[in-house]
Amino acid sequence: MSFDSSSETRGPKKNGLGKGLGYALAFVFAFGAFTSGYQVGQSDLSYSQSASVFSFFANKTIAEETTEKPNLDEFWEVWDLLDSKFVTSSTTKVFTQEERIQGAIEGLVDSYGDPYTVYLPPQEATAFDENIAGNFSGVGMEVGLQEGVITVIAPLAGTPAEQAGIFAGDVVVRIDDTSTEGISIDEAVQLIRGDKGTVVTLQIYREGETEFLTIPITRDTINIPTVKTELIDDTFIIALYSFNAVAESQVNDAMREYLESGAEKLIFDVRGNPGGFLQSAVSIASYFLPSGKVVAKEDFGDSEKDDIFRSRGRQIQIFNPKNLVVLVDKGSASAAEILAGALKDHGVATVIGTQTFGKGSVQELVKLDDGSSLKVTVARWLTPNGISISDGGLAPDIIINRTAAQRVAREDPQKDSAIRFLAGKEVVSETIDDLLDENKPESE
Repeated sequence: MSFDSSSETRGPKKNGLGKGLGYALAFVFAFGAFTSGYQVGQSDLSYSQSASVFSFFANKTIAEETTEKPNLDEFWEVWDLLDSKFVTSSTTKVFTQEERIQGAIEGLVDSYGDPYTVYLPPQEATAFDENIAGNFSGVGMEVGLQEGVITVIAPLAGTPAEQAGIFAGDVVVRIDDTSTEGISIDEAVQLIRGDKGTVVTLQIYREGETEFLTIPITRDTINIPTVKTELIDDTFIIALYSFNAVAESQVNDAMREYLESGAEKLIFDVRGNPGGFLQSAVSIASYFLPSGKVVAKEDFGDSEKDDIFRSRGRQIQIFNPKNLVVLVDKGSASAAEILAGALKDHGVATVIGTQTFGKGSVQELVKLDDGSSLKVTVARWLTPNGISISDGGLAPDIIINRTAAQRVAREDPQKDSAIRFLAGKEVVSETIDDLLDENKPESE
């Protein structure tokens, strides 16, 4: 087997909306937006700070099967009534026409009910662009929405968030003096990120705890870790922390190290991995799957035909569920779920851990003429068997929990169970009730 000396990358993808869009999976980090977070590009959508905003929407079709235009008479009637009658009662703030237009657009976007489809006014759009470019400091954790609340997907290894004791699954209740009730992911990101050396204080709800936790975190420059390897007896372990721009080349080196070690068993650990570039996931899956096997499907709904992503034929040996384990947890998301789902669906690996996060949608970031942006969900990811990653995440073959107390004590029953399983020893899968019991607070 020959290994690549450098990572393989795929050229810009073009689709119905695209003009050379960079291709990646969607996620937002509290230290900024991960570079893999969005399809980033220009589109023909535009507006000026005037009534042309609404003319734009009026000229778009309601649905593919109709050309009926929305009636905006009522909107303008309400606008005029507010202009002529409104008297401020509890604040001296007077909103400009520009701010009211932005508020109307935000309301329109919110009406779609998708937490990942967001309108970004110019100032927020600029900050978001800086995040994508990597010009940020922060705490090094990823946040998302679960059941409408800001939830930690995963703190990255070695970052201030992990060092401060943030765990995957923590619910962020307050950011400094601001409640997170009703705020978007992007608003939470802006509150958590900040200058290196400054402190942000998070109030956390953690399952199993009887009181809120108050955790101060000192912001720092974030260097995203990628790969760590380990050899335990006859089992080689590759821990992948993100599917970033260097993941392919570093996993390539790790796979070479695995073959040279002589180990017969392999654990691929994507716990706490929030995802990243789709192409990295496809490339890495190719080490385990024969050429041409489906890695993932991109479902655009009824708007266009699905895109199919296939293995590139880098398979280094024949893997099966008895010599390959993929470790997952609720911090495994996006590209990590795509990889685990592909290997599980094709029957080449046993998946051990807990239910994954369930983030399988694709966003496009559309630049608008005034400097604002629209981040809109354009597709969703499916496993080779057609399972939607967003529908509750992926269920492991063997459920093994890792409690907060075990994390603090640096105990790792999930990895220990994987090693025992690969050694041919019995590993008993826990049940959902077992997980609930383990997370109950101890009686006083």
